[in-house]
Amino acid sequence: MSAITGIDPETSPADAPAVPGRPAGAVEQARTAAVEEASADIGLRAGAAAVGEHLGFVVEDEVSVSHHFAAHLAGYHGWWWSVTLAAVDDGPVTVSEVVLLPGAEALVAPAWVPWQERIRPGDLGPGDLLPTEPDDSRLVPAYVQSDDPAVEEVAVEVGLGRTRVLSREGRLQAAERWRDARGPGSDLARAVTEVCGTCGFFTPLAGSLRAGFGVCANEYAPADGSAVSVEFGCGAHSELKVEQGSPVHVAALVYDDGTDLERVPTATAPVADVEPAGEEPEPVSPVAEDAPAAVADAAEAPAAPAAVTDSDEAVEEVAAPDEPVAAAGTEGVTS
Repeated sequence: MSAITGIDPETSPADAPAVPGRPAGAVEQARTAAVEEASADIGLRAGAAAVGEHLGFVVEDEVSVSHHFAAHLAGYHGWWWSVTLAAVDDGPVTVSEVVLLPGAEALVAPAWVPWQERIRPGDLGPGDLLPTEPDDSRLVPAYVQSDDPAVEEVAVEVGLGRTRVLSREGRLQAAERWRDARGPGSDLARAVTEVCGTCGFFTPLAGSLRAGFGVCANEYAPADGSAVSVEFGCGAHSELKVEQGSPVHVAALVYDDGTDLERVPTATAPVADVEPAGEEPEPVSPVAEDAPAAVADAAEAPAAPAAVTDSDEAVEEVAAPDEPVAAAGTEGVTS
């Protein structure tokens, strides 16, 4: 049995009287009334299934009792049917009311809030009217009003036409709002070094807010026409100076210290084959084909006659007339 106010959990609902002095058969009468109410919208078969078990009853007064039944309806989880039965003196038991009531677990709409409290910044559109309350704490009287219409007419002519002006609380609320939106803590202000207080497009406000706020008058700035703090800033500051660099990208210099150099092997001169004695060997130039012209000319120049030494003469005398003499630095080669 669910916890319903006024229901005694120790009392069996089926055995308890519906009203004082009446038999317990009123429970079935209350169920029948709930089924009829549900069937009017969803049909008889669905209406019978929508009324669940008896949850208890509440004695409303001396002549009426409300019986509660579980509601098995889609979208009504945690609700119950409440059927109020009444009987006067010796008259029959009648059905006074059949309604659906939300329980502790029921999903219900939030409490109703007056429209003055529901309104939010930006909700006001073209044609909408938003009157202020007479006791609005943001406003205070601009001057002492008079009951004389002539005095009030003169007050309007001399510039005292505003009946109410901003109070101290109203100014503080506005200053806090503007500073949160366009103050030093905003992402735009943290990305720059110049502030609005030194910008030529900054137009200070009049009155007590002059020292801290103004209006941006730069059409290219994101806050154009809006109230900004003197500590706010953007990239459109009037005194911003930008250093002009080279339009051509210059790569960074690379200093090569030799640690990554690759060793290239040098070419060696080919060794001439030893020709047999008696044949004139062809001259072999040790200069590569791609050598400079000066080096090639020097290599092709006629060599100076070699000097004859005593060792050469000795070799010629020892050698047999029919045996060739091997060239110096090579092994003997026979024909």
